Order: sequence, then structure tokens, then C-alpha cells
Amino acid sequence: MNSATVRNLLVRGMLAGLAAGVLALVVAYLLGEPSVDKAISFEDAHSHEHEMEVVSRSLQSTAGLATGVLVYGVAFGGIAALAYCFALGRVGRFSPRATALLLSGCALLAVYVVPFLKYPANPPSVGDPDTIGKRTTLYFLMMVLSVLLAVAATLLGKRLAPSLGTWWATVVAVAAFAVVIGLAYAFLPVINEVPADFPAALLWRFRLSALAIQSALWGGFGLLFGELAERQLNPKPAKADSGRAVPAAN
Repeated sequence: MNSATVRNLLVRGMLAGLAAGVLALVVAYLLGEPSVDKAISFEDAHSHEHEMEVVSRSLQSTAGLATGVLVYGVAFGGIAALAYCFALGRVGRFSPRATALLLSGCALLAVYVVPFLKYPANPPSVGDPDTIGKRTTLYFLMMVLSVLLAVAATLLGKRLAPSLGTWWATVVAVAAFAVVIGLAYAFLPVINEVPADFPAALLWRFRLSALAIQSALWGGFGLLFGELAERQLNPKPAKADSGRAVPAAN
């Protein structure tokens, strides 16, 4: 793949990431922010210390949320486009559109879902401030491990495909990924700092909304970038001009 194609796909990836960020922003505002507001209300009702807000809640939930999500969408879109350029043609004989959807789905699973199942997102008022460094380190450790194991499983599947066939090679690779991730779940520390009186339904809705935001971001990116990549890499031939006048016979 030449540098011009990579550059064009990078630009398209950033644009697709921006559009996916807008979709994720809508989901975050409609699903996530109500849960955050209720969690903050719970914290205010159970805390005797009231700190002055440096940034107002209304600004956080509008301009602050939009800036964070959209900048993240553009950045992750560019990174995903570069990963797409590397993966295209190396993960199987898929079309550009199918490769984008496959890559987005696998990335959502490895980058977010697997770490999320071990260390799920928590709303405000949940978690000890003194352990935030430990919790962040464990989460990113789980994420890096998941990504590396996903790459290793892909390489294992490609190595086994000539002898086992594509189907059974994929089954073995997925099973190996699941076993090692299960061992990581078992041996990594468990963190449970949810207050006993915190509403379970609110915690459940917050975590579902966090998962929905990431699904909207990655799913929207995969669909849009797949279409843009398909048009870039497999352009449709120009149609012949059917309205051209036919010269009269002498």
C-alpha cells in the first residue's frame, strides 16, 4: 500500500471517527448523563464535605462532554485507520468494508469489553480516591493484555489454518484466547468499592450506558469507515455516457 493511499485512509479514518464521536455523544448525553447526575446527587446526599465546583456541572455535561468525546473520536479514528492499513489483506480475503467491520468488532472486544468485564466502569461516588492509581493501572494492564492476546490469537489462527482449515483454526484460536483471559480474570486482583447502600439499578444503568457509548463509537466507525475505505480502494468504474449523440450515417 503506497503512502498516498495510507494518507487518504488516515484522513477518512479521522473523519469517520469524528462522525462516530457525534453518534457516541448523542448516546452519552441521552443515556449516560442522567445516571451521572443521579450518582452525583447520591454522593452529595451522603457526603458531609461540599467542595466548590471549578467547572459547573452544566458545562461538564455539554461543552466538556462534547469536546472530550469528539477529540477522542478523531484520535481513535486516526489510530484505527493506521491499524486498518496494516491489517488489510493480512487477516483474510475480506473486502475493505468487511475488514473495517471485522477490525472494529475485534477492537471493541479486545480494547473495551474484555477489560470492562473484569473492571467495569463506575459512576461518581463509587470508588476510593486513594486507590485510583491502582485501579487505573490494573485496568490498563488488562487492556494491554487483551490486545496482545487478540493479536496472538489471530497469528495462531493463521498458522493453524493450513492444517486444520479456517473454521477449526478459528475455533482453536478463540478458545485459546478465552482460556488465557479467564486465567487473567482469576489471578488479577478483584476490586469492589461499591458502597453497600448505592442503588443497584443505578449502577447497572450506568454500566450499560458506558457499554452503549463504546458500542456506538466503534460500531459507527466500522460502518462509516468501511464504506469510505471501500470507495477509496475499490472505486466504481465510470459509467459510459448513454446520452452521447450518434452520428448520422451518410
